[in-house]
Amino acid sequence: MTIWQIFLLLLIAGICGSLGQAIAGGGSRGCLVSIVLGFIGAMLGLWLSRLMGLPELFTVEIGDEPFPIVWSIIGAAIFVAVLSLFTRRGRGE
Repeated sequence: MTIWQIFLLLLIAGICGSLGQAIAGGGSRGCLVSIVLGFIGAMLGLWLSRLMGLPELFTVEIGDEPFPIVWSIIGAAIFVAVLSLFTRRGRGE
């Protein structure tokens, strides 16, 4: 995998993580958090889809690595929603 493919993979994961945050109402937490959420969402989403026997909907192949776009967004939204249940916010936020 070349450096450009890694950069493209990080960019797509960041976009998916940002969309997952926006869907779950998590707010903006930064670029690195969005990238991490994109990868966690991809793992969580794929696990859930395989558990329920659902197909991989929209997968982008970068180099030889497939990245599930739809499941990454869904997984990131679920992950952010679960995290927001366990974190407290102050009155002003």
